[in-house]
Amino acid sequence: MQTTYTPTQEDTVVATSFGSAFAKVMAMATFTDGAFDEPVLGPVEPLQLSPAAHVLHYGSACFEGMKAHKGADGTVRIFRLDAHVARMQRSCRALYLPVPDADVLSGMITDVVRANLEEVPDPPGALYLRPAMIGTEPNIGAAARASNQGMLYVLASPVGDYFDSSKTLVLGVETDLPRTTPQFGEVKTGANYAMALGVTRRYAAEHGTDQVLFAPNGEVQETGAANFMMIDDRTIITRALDSSFLHGITRDSVLALAKEHGFDVEERTITVEEMTSRIDTAECALSGTAAVLAPVGALVVDGERLTVRDGQPGPRTTELRTALTAIQRAEATDTFGWTTPVTA
Repeated sequence: MQTTYTPTQEDTVVATSFGSAFAKVMAMATFTDGAFDEPVLGPVEPLQLSPAAHVLHYGSACFEGMKAHKGADGTVRIFRLDAHVARMQRSCRALYLPVPDADVLSGMITDVVRANLEEVPDPPGALYLRPAMIGTEPNIGAAARASNQGMLYVLASPVGDYFDSSKTLVLGVETDLPRTTPQFGEVKTGANYAMALGVTRRYAAEHGTDQVLFAPNGEVQETGAANFMMIDDRTIITRALDSSFLHGITRDSVLALAKEHGFDVEERTITVEEMTSRIDTAECALSGTAAVLAPVGALVVDGERLTVRDGQPGPRTTELRTALTAIQRAEATDTFGWTTPVTA
């Protein structure tokens, strides 16, 4: 990869609110004439786009989100790099965007981490990584076809916890609207988050909720930013994978760890009726790259606030969260091969 920029000590940033501060080096590659050019490292700066760019008019954009963690041994490791790269390739295909080669995208992400090693926070912080692919063809008449030009780039952001794990979340339960359209449930694209925004703001204003759990027709899907799980004794229950929701990589990791810790795993339909009938004993949690495994303390269903267990973080959620972060931070052996070390 070509390097056009070297950060100075003065460039180092400090994590503030999640995703609002950025490390100074990003990676960029453009797609023209049927191929990507060589990726380049450079400073984080505004993109140059035509006002007629395909992405601005027809939503041709997708992204990923993953983290690099500083380990107990001082080494920085990217968590589940291969899985995130594969999911981004699937998102690109679904949106008819140019699909980057896995090795190229992995290399760009790794090089961005390497260039920003000094900005990786100590635990519980991490370096959040945001690869994005956008269509850039300057043609407002291209609504019925894919963009033949594109831009692939990778941002890095030093972050702390998205949710305070010592506190519990309040979820509003929405039983009419879905989180996204059926054909894009599995795709990590901005339109999905825009669809969830209005409902999330309304529930927050009316009920003081942190997130909205979408459950159209009474079947639990996910929140606007994370997958949903219930843990009852030594059984973990979550919706079976289908096209209606994002196939979370943290979800997959938690389920694998749950089996290793002796939990039974049930991937199946969860109804709102079942969920509310079990909250006297069952823990509820949200899983995601940003959320990690965040405990839920209350649900708002049809305007009524229902406490989950005693409203406090549950021991099983804490157990699995601790097991996950221990691997990410090299405090436990990575028997799954999930982490990719990055050295200077």
